[in-house]
Amino acid sequence: MATATQSKAFAPKEAPKLNPPKSTPISLSHLAKCDGNSPSYPIYVAIMGTVFDVSGNTAYAPEGAYHIFAGKDASRGLALSSLKIEDCRPEWEDLADKEKQVLNDWFTFFSKRYNIVGQEQRSIAGTGAIFQG
Repeated sequence: MATATQSKAFAPKEAPKLNPPKSTPISLSHLAKCDGNSPSYPIYVAIMGTVFDVSGNTAYAPEGAYHIFAGKDASRGLALSSLKIEDCRPEWEDLADKEKQVLNDWFTFFSKRYNIVGQEQRSIAGTGAIFQG
């Protein structure tokens, strides 16, 4: 949970008008299509299962510095401050507390700038069950 000081620290200079957060289930296959390579789809980045629409930020477009995160759950990469493809994955639960705090800071940063459009939906390995968020 962010403190009041952290909330101010991560606030953008000009607060964007954000829509109310949505909880729409978003499949991994749909999330993957939202990587900026098709003008038919928005650009999404997921953090800890929450999906953000980052379409307005060219940093996530195909030639952008953070395109590696587009269309993926980038939790681990953000927590590790890594742009390595192998770190751009959703698993973050095994990280050290310091890295989990970095991830929480990124979540706060994104939540103050980008609309939450849904929750990642993925299968739980071997069970056929669906995990959302």
